[in-house]
Order: sequence, then C-alpha cells, then structure tokens
Amino acid sequence: MTARPAAVPRAREETRSASGGVPDEKLKPPATRPPAGLARGDIPFASPVVQPDEPPLELSEFIFSEVATEYQVEAEVDPIDADAEEAAMLYANGQDRAVRSLLEKSTRLYRSGAGERLWLMLFDFFRLTGQKAAFEALEIEYAQAFEKSPPGWREAAAVSPARTRAAGTVLFKGELTGDNDAGFEAARQAIEKNPQLRLDLAKVRRLDAAGCERLLLLLQQARRSRREIELLSRDYIAALLDSRVVPGCAEDRGCWLLKLEFCQLRGQLEAFEEVAINYAVTFEISPPSWEPERVQAGEQTPLQLAVADELVTEAYVVKGDVKASRFADLLAYAAANDPVLIDCAAVTRMDFLSAGALLNVLATVKRTGRQIIFRHPNHLLAELFRVVGLKNVAEIVLARN
Repeated sequence: MTARPAAVPRAREETRSASGGVPDEKLKPPATRPPAGLARGDIPFASPVVQPDEPPLELSEFIFSEVATEYQVEAEVDPIDADAEEAAMLYANGQDRAVRSLLEKSTRLYRSGAGERLWLMLFDFFRLTGQKAAFEALEIEYAQAFEKSPPGWREAAAVSPARTRAAGTVLFKGELTGDNDAGFEAARQAIEKNPQLRLDLAKVRRLDAAGCERLLLLLQQARRSRREIELLSRDYIAALLDSRVVPGCAEDRGCWLLKLEFCQLRGQLEAFEEVAINYAVTFEISPPSWEPERVQAGEQTPLQLAVADELVTEAYVVKGDVKASRFADLLAYAAANDPVLIDCAAVTRMDFLSAGALLNVLATVKRTGRQIIFRHPNHLLAELFRVVGLKNVAEIVLARN
C-alpha cells in the first residue's frame, strides 16, 4: 500500500466555509455568547471593558476564587420575645382586642417555662381593663399549667398611691468608719427627707470607734428633730462590736457607746446594765442612763425587693394613662436624688412616644453616674420598656404578686 502523509492541523483561515468565508458558528464555544437580550457588561462576572485596540477576553479566561463566600445568617428570633414585644406595642397603641387575642393564643401555646411571662401579661391586661371574670378563669388554667398559685386580683384603685413621704429603707453605703463621709452624708440627707426611716446596716463589713460615734451623733440629731429612725441589722452590728468592746481595755469608746445604744433599742435591760458597769470601770466615767421609753419593737424584715427600696426617699411617681408626656420635671428630681426611683405602680398604660421621651431623659441622667430604678410597673409596661431600650439605662423591679 502507498504510504499516506501524516495529518497536519489546518490553519484557522482554512476552517472558513467555502461559501463567503463566514466562520462556522457551530465551531465556536457556546459559552462565549451572551444570552439573548444581554450585553456583555450585563453579565455580573464578565471581564472589565477593554480598550478597542485590545482583543476581547473570553469568559473561559475568568478565574473564580476558591474562597467561600461568607454569609451573615440572621439570628432566629425567640417566639416568646416576639409575642411579648408585639403585645406590648399593641397595648401601648390602645388596641385592646388585638392584645387579648394575641395573648390568649400565646397562653395556649406556651404552658411552661419562659412562656409564663405571657401569662402574667394577660393577667395584668385583664386587671387593668377590669375583666375580673376572665381573670378568674385564667387563674384556674394557670394553676393547672404551672402547678403553683396564680396572681391574685386587685382593684386598679389599690395601686394608685398618693405622692407621700412613706417610710423607706435606706441602705448605709460603705463601712461604718469615721472617714466614710459619703456614707454618713447620704444617710443624713435621707433622714432629713423622711420623718420615718429605716437605716439598714447589713452591708457594713468593718467599723471603728470614730464611725460608731458618728452614727450615734446622727441618731441623736434625728431624735431632736422628732424623726423616727429604726436601725436594721442591729444583731449583726452587735456581733462586730463584741470584738471591739473588751472590759479593762480603755479603747474604742465609741464602740462601747454604740453597744449600749443597741441594748437600749432592743430593750435588753440586763445586758445594758452589765455593759454599763464594765464601761464605768474601764473608762472611769458614768455610763449613759437607761431610757425605757426608747425601746423599739423588734426589727422588721427588710423588703424582698431590697434593690428598689433600700435607697428610697421620695419616688418620682408616674400615674394613669400616660400619653405624649415629655417628663419635663424628671431632670430636676434626678438632680436631687441618687438613686433615681421612678414609681410606676399606678401606671395603667403608656404610649410609645412617652416611653421614647422617658428613655431620652434617663439617658442624660445615666451619664451623671446615678442609679435608675423603675419600681413595680405592670408586665405590659415592663415589656414596652424592654422594647424601647430602657433596660439598658435602668433597673426594672416588677411587683411581687
């Protein structure tokens, strides 16, 4: 057989068709043609436009990055938070029918755990709108679902206190030492503002003779001003005094006098006489005399909501249905009080604009370093405070029901 020459690839020009020299479209890679109706610039990953004198780039030349794209996955919204927020906003806007429908549906869905806050919102909704029969029916369901006693009904009028100077509990700040000027000054101001006051010494961890003398002087000044001061945690402070009251050691005279004062207030006549004799022998001076009319009743148990009540003098009271309020007088109250206590027990409803204005005022107050406490808002109002961001500037203490 005759040998045939080896096959040689034809030049590009030889691939043109014989009829007119137009290149065969079937031989072009289909990926190089943009879809119908799209220009090359419309293709998102197309190469940048090149100069007219440069050859166009083919899409096959585009190099894709191997780095995976980072997607921001939106955090899942807690359904209980979402329902509580929506109910609070609806109530603030006066849409009571929608509030009841939403919360009743929520109580059918959530019958344990964190869902209890939605039940408490519904209880407050029924109470604030005067729906006692619905409230009592919800009590039965609540007891079955949570296996504990439900909140009790109380009339709305019962939570409308007048702006009065009721007895409060003041927590003594710092140690009971002679150099604690800030603690004694705060106690003195509280005594001046309250004719009846409980001074709680539970946080004291250290004392000295000068501090005991300053406390005695404060109590004597209060008696002369006809103010009633009750000392809480006396037994605890008495235990600290025992280590400083040493018979025969003529030191810490202020501690001896405060020990005698505690015996007087607690009505411990025998203990008073024993300490008085040791005092006279140790310091060679007459001790204070027993005054039976100054015996105080047993110590009252400090309130469980001590965080809100421990530094109470006179609260800034907000009442009723609050609409479009700017709280113009709140800055003046805050300038004269630390902590800033805002009593919300008598608030039935607050609109969103008022809550926002309250946030603006308290943000200014917070920058002064003052502690801000909301006392006893209803659960619907507390959720509204959470929505607008008031929890970031203040502590919210709910009423114990």
